[in-house]
Amino acid sequence: MARAPHTDTVAVHAGRDDLTEIGVHAPPIDLSTTYPLPDVELGGDSYEALATGGTPLPGGSNVYARLWNPTVARFEEALARLEGAEAAVAFSSGMAAMTAALLAHTTSRARPHVLAVRPLYGGTDHLLASGLLGTEVSYCEASEISSSLRPDTGLVVVETPANPTLDLVDIADVVAQAGSVPVLVDNTFATPVLQNPLAHGAAMSLHSATKYLGGHGDVIGGVIACDEKTAESLRPVRAITGAILHPLAAYLLHRGMPTLPLRVRAQQATAATIASWLQTHPAVADVFYPGLSGSPLIGSQMRGGGAMLALRLRGGYDAATRVASGLRVFSHAVSLGGVDSLVQHPAALTHRPVASEAKPDAGILRFSIGLEHVDDLIDDLAQALDGILSGAVPERVGAMRV
Repeated sequence: MARAPHTDTVAVHAGRDDLTEIGVHAPPIDLSTTYPLPDVELGGDSYEALATGGTPLPGGSNVYARLWNPTVARFEEALARLEGAEAAVAFSSGMAAMTAALLAHTTSRARPHVLAVRPLYGGTDHLLASGLLGTEVSYCEASEISSSLRPDTGLVVVETPANPTLDLVDIADVVAQAGSVPVLVDNTFATPVLQNPLAHGAAMSLHSATKYLGGHGDVIGGVIACDEKTAESLRPVRAITGAILHPLAAYLLHRGMPTLPLRVRAQQATAATIASWLQTHPAVADVFYPGLSGSPLIGSQMRGGGAMLALRLRGGYDAATRVASGLRVFSHAVSLGGVDSLVQHPAALTHRPVASEAKPDAGILRFSIGLEHVDDLIDDLAQALDGILSGAVPERVGAMRV
């Protein structure tokens, strides 16, 4: 039997299999909002197929861009290939993807209860806690899922590595505990390069595509990899709510795929070096990085420690604000996964709406490691952290001059 291609090769070629046939080298962008109908009957059949979760009919029409778009479908095919999934469904943002998953698996099936393992991305935690979608959430430890299930539990939600402290969750164990209840894994931090939740039994692998998949801080999107049956439950929600990814965004995300493995591995190598260095600095109380955890999940579930890290400063909130303000190469901004390095204070920003009992410690800063040289990033961290010990007032610098 032929050997399966490496991730690097899949990332370059997935979603591009027909380019030679249609006579182009770069994938085309289809910006149509509406499509010609072959006739009334086939047009109606095409509409029904797409609006109810199917794919375009042979000889039919795409009908309307809220239902289907060929450029979006190319990106979905590429992501599905990288995740080892039958299908993928792309959305206008990561939160739109999470919303669709909740609606498809809870409210629409009269199973409104969701089990969630904290920590989670603050937006996800807020959405679940708000009950806005008619859901009821119970938060539990990963080891407590089987005992926390209810007859009306429609979905289990976990994030690994988790935002912001990079906690790891054993996906296979969660799936085993959940039984027949589908498990959604937020795979944003790991990316398909380092982790494939479906291979460990998860029903859905969700990405904020804005982050590593886009990789350049210039596109917003979300995507869920899953089997075809699950995709058929997600597409109608996307169609009804109008949450389909814009084709230009899909083009940019697809364009970012060939460099995804290279970017993630380079960023991971730098993050590992920085995490080890941070452990030696007297201003740092704790370093949160999966590669330092000694967890058996590194190497079995996750292929490396990733490129996200966090630290807790001995000086608490005051020290955290001083470091965030004093960094010059790191940009002080939310989001992550781009080519440039970012720092943010989770408790004050992304996790601000999270309940107090789950809010991150005020002394924690989260870092997204980019593609700058590791020496420059360490020098920047050193001058900001040393400033805490010396009592120096940080100079606000918008960006490093190079």
